[in-house]
Amino acid sequence: MRDLNDIRVEIDQVDKEILKLFTHRMELACQVAEYKIATGKKVYDKVREDEKLEKLSSYVDDGFSQQAVKELYTQIMSISRKKQFSILRANGINFDSGFQQVDDFDFSEATVCFQGVQGAYSQLAMLAFFDDEMKSSFHVDLWRDAMEAISRGEADYAVLPIENSLAGSIEENFDLLSEYNVAIIGEQILKVDHALLGVKGAKISDIKTVYSHPKAIAQCDEYIRTQHIDWDVKNLRNTAMSAQKIHDDGDITQAAIGSTYNAFLYDLEILEEAIQDDKNNETRFVIVSKDKKYRKNADKISLCLEISHKPGSLYRILSNLMFNGINMNRIESRPIKGVNWQYRFFIDIDGNLNDEAVRNALTGLKEECVSLRVLGNY
Repeated sequence: MRDLNDIRVEIDQVDKEILKLFTHRMELACQVAEYKIATGKKVYDKVREDEKLEKLSSYVDDGFSQQAVKELYTQIMSISRKKQFSILRANGINFDSGFQQVDDFDFSEATVCFQGVQGAYSQLAMLAFFDDEMKSSFHVDLWRDAMEAISRGEADYAVLPIENSLAGSIEENFDLLSEYNVAIIGEQILKVDHALLGVKGAKISDIKTVYSHPKAIAQCDEYIRTQHIDWDVKNLRNTAMSAQKIHDDGDITQAAIGSTYNAFLYDLEILEEAIQDDKNNETRFVIVSKDKKYRKNADKISLCLEISHKPGSLYRILSNLMFNGINMNRIESRPIKGVNWQYRFFIDIDGNLNDEAVRNALTGLKEECVSLRVLGNY
């Protein structure tokens, strides 16, 4: 048996040779980039890379080594592409996000719409974000109606809930963001305290039926399951709409789950406060607009992208972020309608569209994704 130190010395020598060859390969990649700039060819050539991976893996016999060779060269070719993308950027070949940078937004003449009736959490998020700056606001029945209002120019901005810290994502609104040509210009995190609301004079012991939005019900699941399993729980489109129903029906056996603001708004009794399972319950709302603009100090970017349905595709795409030192703080997948088992990804990253690293990464993503869209920088 050979001495371990001797083996390590030989490994070090081999690594030096590998690094020497890797450096030479990267120099050749730079020459490839120069050729592609001159000829207008795309950096990412999937057919060429697939053929090369098959050829290289055929040089070894066992299955483990074949897979290892594919993984190794997939990584090497990914690094080469990132280098080529940076050269393209240095030569003025940029990714056009379609967004315009502004110093700040002027909301003084803005009309804002939100989903639900008066007192909805979306309205509370709107008031928190716009404060007293906006000119007017109105509410609509459905989230899609809010997007339509933006598209038709009836509203300048719309407020959409996108995720909750307890119940997770609002999937429908991710689909709407991909469907409508709108931009996210801001976000508002709203602490959500759910209360049990009944008509004046009602007691918890009177309650038999409870109404609320499905997400609000899910956020109070433990409270209902462990303390009030006999309640008949029914879904409505909005928490405020549920409170309005309780007021209109005047039935002592009915209650709603909603904000304490709804008790004031609809003259209801607060039967119990903070009934949500997670006392740190928060909902993230996004503010969308038809105008694609971003503040110069924006530091978060939301992307929507589709990738090929192949092994390693997501890793290859995300390596554009890794090699440019960009932090990804969220990823969400949604099925693509009409295409079984293929998915659209929503990704949030740190950065500004004017950052050099971000532009490099987006240049790479544009080449390697089936489709890429910047949803907003805020």
